[in-house]
Amino acid sequence: MARVLTVEDDADIQFVISFALKKAGHEVKMAGDGLAALEALAEKLPDVVILDWMMPGLSGPEVCRRLREMPGGQNVAVLMLSAKSEQDDVTQAFEAGVDDYMTKPFSPKDLATRVQDLLARVAGTHL
Repeated sequence: MARVLTVEDDADIQFVISFALKKAGHEVKMAGDGLAALEALAEKLPDVVILDWMMPGLSGPEVCRRLREMPGGQNVAVLMLSAKSEQDDVTQAFEAGVDDYMTKPFSPKDLATRVQDLLARVAGTHL
């Protein structure tokens, strides 16, 4: 079981993500905006962070940049889940430090699979 922090300002999408990941056996914590995400990250780093791009306060890419600057932040897998689908947006997200990118709308099953893949990838880098 992995610890997942989901940063999403839409309650319906929060519910879908939480349901899919709990069903896959993960512990899920939610944050509704970028500032709440930073507070949660300062408290305890998760294994995976799922970030929305457009949120009140701080954007997803900015949260990712700040996470990467935290002690241990390089070891956290980050998935950007966004309605932004232009190539420039994807490039900006990867430049901010995300490990993977998915666009909305999304399949909850595909999301759970991507999280598993990220966890396997991160575990492989720590052998």
